[in-house]
Amino acid sequence: MKRLKLFIPFAIFAVLAILFYRGLSLDPTHMPSALLDKPVPAFSLPKLKAPSSLVTEKELLGEPYLLNVWGSWCVTCRVEHPYLLELANNGVNIYGVNYKDDTTEAVNWLAQLGDPYKFSIVDEEGRLGIDLGVFGAPETYIVDRKGVVRYKHVGMVSDQVWQETLAPIYRSLL
Repeated sequence: MKRLKLFIPFAIFAVLAILFYRGLSLDPTHMPSALLDKPVPAFSLPKLKAPSSLVTEKELLGEPYLLNVWGSWCVTCRVEHPYLLELANNGVNIYGVNYKDDTTEAVNWLAQLGDPYKFSIVDEEGRLGIDLGVFGAPETYIVDRKGVVRYKHVGMVSDQVWQETLAPIYRSLL
């Protein structure tokens, strides 16, 4: 019985080593969304540059689009921003969700860096973000013409991410 007790620490170590090894093989940017193949959640929120104008998810129907969650406080969003401008200039439909941000700072940020969005939705309290399952900014969703979420990307959209992952899905929806 005493010999068996000697193997308990080894068994615990072996289990922890297996779990650690498994964790290292996971992709930290792959976070499945509960919204995949479901409609964008219902919302009625103001537009960033026209706060007296409310927008709903129904106004985004009719064409595939990227729904990009961003904030002026987000360093990675600033790095991603020039590429989003390039995508918008190449005809990609992008709507923004300005997530938990100061509206004045967000408007100034877009004025300074350019605006790739058809418009941005103000999600000051983060309720739409919660409904979307946002972990943090930036996150980008691909939505089809009927308003159904087809893909979720956590992290920055770069040329590599666009070419290898997002573009094929987006183009298949056109």
